[in-house]
Amino acid sequence: MNSRRILLAVTGASGPQYAMAIARAVSLAPGLELHLILSEAARKVIELEADFTAEDLTALAQTTYSEKDIAAGPASGSWRHAGMIVCPCSMASLGAIAHGLGTNLIHRAADVTLKEGKRLILVTRETPLNLIHIKNMLAAKEAGADIVPASPGFYHKPKTIEDMVNHLAGRVLDQLEITHNLFQRWGE
Repeated sequence: MNSRRILLAVTGASGPQYAMAIARAVSLAPGLELHLILSEAARKVIELEADFTAEDLTALAQTTYSEKDIAAGPASGSWRHAGMIVCPCSMASLGAIAHGLGTNLIHRAADVTLKEGKRLILVTRETPLNLIHIKNMLAAKEAGADIVPASPGFYHKPKTIEDMVNHLAGRVLDQLEITHNLFQRWGE
């Protein structure tokens, strides 16, 4: 494998703009391949919330998988990748991942990512949180996932929604040490 594969899974939580910003940055980064799993619920949320289409998002990926294809490469530990991002991560997917329930390719790939000791970033997008959500975050963290809530920062003085989206997307990419120019770093 000459390129580092980054696996991006998009679930049906609000905020597909974060996934698009991450996908764009990964697709532009030298030496990276974007592999995408797009749930049916994510397609619906994109249709309702975004100014882009699911096809715009899939066009950025080298390979796109159906969440129903549990025989796809990412379902196996022998399929090599540099890390997985679930963005946005619905509370249903968080619960399935936290408890090892491989009900679809997103959940199975996340489980495999954890068992193989690879980085798994869950960009949770829900508010307010109930106790079940918090316990599922704890269980996912204890299993080895990193939780990056979709909470925008303001210290960089964002002027637009895109600035806030890019800041969060950049922070997610930082977790996998992916070089980007989505925001200006503090003190630079």
